[in-house]
Amino acid sequence: MLSRNDVWKPNCTVATVVVKDNRFLLVEEWSQGRPVFNQPAGHIEKDESLIEAAVRETLEETRWEVRVTGYMGLYINKASEQLTYHRHCFIAEPVAHHPEAALDTGIIDAHWLTWEQLLEQEDKMRSVAVLKCFADFRAGKHYPLDLIVDFDHAKADNA
Repeated sequence: MLSRNDVWKPNCTVATVVVKDNRFLLVEEWSQGRPVFNQPAGHIEKDESLIEAAVRETLEETRWEVRVTGYMGLYINKASEQLTYHRHCFIAEPVAHHPEAALDTGIIDAHWLTWEQLLEQEDKMRSVAVLKCFADFRAGKHYPLDLIVDFDHAKADNA
């Protein structure tokens, strides 16, 4: 348990739901010694906007360049007493595939799966947030990108 003197801060991450021909782009990766499925996702780097991070992480983990088109929401997951993730989930469309690009360390491969195939892999999802994000997308959850106000990156994200 954290004492009053301990500094707690959430891990701010991004994830993207990328859809093409009724299939979702998933990352197969190693986590805690086993292969799991996840959206393209990761931590935001210093001086990077949320949208820049979502685009970068998707490319690094899947070899797909994407264009972010919408915001789905903030998903908070308390993984342990000391570790909480604030996951900003975006909707993106594929722009170009770069098969020559190297994948991030720990990534096994990228897969395009239907909703039914996703459900068959439910026990292999990295966290509860993965299927929830896909289900929310299917339910039409979608917000405009101008919901996010980023004073340091306004021009880059609204270009």
